[in-house]
Parts: sequence; C-alpha cells; structure tokens
Amino acid sequence: MRTLLQVFLALLALPTASACLYLLAMTLLSRRGRVPSPSGHQLHFDVIVPAHDEAPVIERTVTSLLAMDWPRDRFRVVVIADNCTDETAALARASGAEVLERHNTEERGKGHALAFAFAASKALGWADALVVIDADTVASGNLLGAMATRLEAGAHAVQAHYGVLNPDSSWRTRLMTIALAAFHTVRSRSRERLGLSCGIRGNGWCITRELLAAAPYAAFSLAEDLEYGIDIGLAGYRVHYAGEALVAAEMVSGEEAARSQRQRWEGGRLALVRSRVLPLLKAASRPGGAVCLDLLLDLLLPPLSWVALGIVALFVAAALGTATTGVPVGWLWLAAACGAGLLLHVLRGWQLSGIGLIGLVDLARAPFFVAWKLLLSRRSRSATEWIRTRREQS
Repeated sequence: MRTLLQVFLALLALPTASACLYLLAMTLLSRRGRVPSPSGHQLHFDVIVPAHDEAPVIERTVTSLLAMDWPRDRFRVVVIADNCTDETAALARASGAEVLERHNTEERGKGHALAFAFAASKALGWADALVVIDADTVASGNLLGAMATRLEAGAHAVQAHYGVLNPDSSWRTRLMTIALAAFHTVRSRSRERLGLSCGIRGNGWCITRELLAAAPYAAFSLAEDLEYGIDIGLAGYRVHYAGEALVAAEMVSGEEAARSQRQRWEGGRLALVRSRVLPLLKAASRPGGAVCLDLLLDLLLPPLSWVALGIVALFVAAALGTATTGVPVGWLWLAAACGAGLLLHVLRGWQLSGIGLIGLVDLARAPFFVAWKLLLSRRSRSATEWIRTRREQS
C-alpha cells in the first residue's frame, strides 16, 4: 500500500512540480528590461480593428487610436465591420476610421476578419507593418512608437502589454487584472530577457509585412492569437515584448458573460494542444529550438486553477500517506514548496498589476474563482464562430 501511494504521489507531483518550477523561474526573471531608444517615426502602419456589432464602444476605440503619438500621414485606422447588424460601420467612419465591411455567413470569426484585413492591406502595399487592436480597447499614445523601435532594431513581431480597462468594475475584473499581469507582464518580461517569444495575446500586437509573407495568417480557431503566435515560432521568428506600451480592454464583470467567454478560451486552447504539440516538439528538438520549446511548455502549462488543484491534491494525499502508511514527510515539503512557488507568481502579478491592497482582499476569493473555472473546463466549447462578448453598457 505504501509503495502504491508513493507511485501515485510521484505521478501527481511530476506535472505539478514542473509547472510550479516553470512559474517560479518566470517570476524570478521578471525584472523590467531596458526601454529602447525612441523611433525615427518613418514606418507606415495599418492599425486593424476587427469588430462585430461593437457600436457601443467603437467610437471610443477609434478616437483613442487616432490620438496616438505618430505622424498622422504614416498610419491608418482600419475598422473591419464583420457581419455587423448594428451601426458599427457608420460610427467608425464618423469617428475618422477607414471602414471595410465584410459579409460572409459561412466563414465567421475574428480569424477570418483578420485574414480579410491582412489581404486588403497587402493588396494596397502601403503599410510596413500591421497592428491589431480589439474594438473595445483604449491604447496608450506611445503604442506605435514602441512597436517601431523594435521593428527598426530587426524584430518582425511585437506584443504590447495587454491590461484591463475596467479593473474596479467588480472583484472578478480585479482578479482578471492580477491574472493578466502574471500571464502577460511577468512571463513576457522573462521571455524577453531570455530571447524567447512572448507570443501573440490577441490585442495590441504587430507584425511586419515580411513576416506575414513568411508565415501567412491562417488562424481560425477560438484561440486564434495563441495559434498564430505558435505559427510564427514554427516559422523561425519570435514575438518581442514592448512592456512600456499599453492596450487596455474591457473585461466582463458579470458571471454569465464571463462564463461564456471563459468557455470559448479554454475550448480553443484544448484544440490547439491536440494540433500543435507534435509540430512544436519536432521544432524544439532541432538546433536553435529554444523558442519552440518554450512555446510548447507554455501550451502545455495548465491554467493556474489546475496547478492550484494539483498542489492541494498532492498535499492532501501526502498528509494522509504520512499519517497512515508512513510515507516520507518529504512529499509534504514538496507540496508546500509548490504552493510557495505558485504564491510568489501570483503575488508578483498582483504587485505589477497596480491594483492596490484591495487586490489582496480579492485574492481571498480565488478558491471560489478556481472552482468556477474548473467547472467551466468540463463544458468547454469547440465552435469557431465569433460570438460577441456582451459589454456592460450594451
């Protein structure tokens, strides 16, 4: 019985300890990097805004983008009104954006809207690079400047910091702010220091015309951002991180909308695990495969809720084994070390989120948030259709 329990503990500890060690390494390497010198303001950008029935927020987004600190004759704001049934297109035009209307009831989703926009930009041949911004986003004025400094230094893909526009809407949005700080800021800073790819995060990313030709856009899953970030790595490129620039989007505060959104994200990620693990494994085994190895580890890394569940299960099993069959107490110490590593990662995310002391209070709700996410993961959706997230003000 003791031997069987130790085998069980080893099987449980291996993925849990590996995930916590990875997160701890990311945490320890998350010091802020050097900000590059200012750009020469010579590059031309197409700022692409895919939008599906976003009339309540599209004017604010376009106004924010047109106010960016970049020569006005060197960037365009292009809204893709994709299968819209509201006034998105008219409001975007009135706000100063160029608008492309797309009507295709067979190929629906953000990925198809982006492919349409990229093809239109390529045909025009004006832009040196393309930037993708979600329709519910406010961008910092230095966004294009931060992108340009990396591109001028040889980068072909750049990701800005992705944050939360409405952190004080509820405890849920504050937890999302902390989670995004851990997921985006902590890990992206670390990857930038190591020369790895921070990946595409769906909002506030940039790609050059040359890379778009080398790695044509064909990401049509519900996790199209993660999918294309992997495709860029498989093509031999990495995504650089521009942490001094910010795109902030609205996060849903209500349980129903958050549940729908989370189900789509988790379902899309699981589909990518099935389709991308083997290609990444092959690429990682070749010389210079560090970028693809990290992309593989990132893809396989379970959500923090699953890591936390693994730690709890390891601790409970080790405690019972120690009390009943004399299992070495070292298993308990391992569970405690894993818990400490995860806690440091979360606290580093809280520190970088700027959410303040109220965020620590909200973290007390984390067990309920974890239970909610685990319940949702059992009902993940695999559809690819673009389902608009309901905004609070719509």
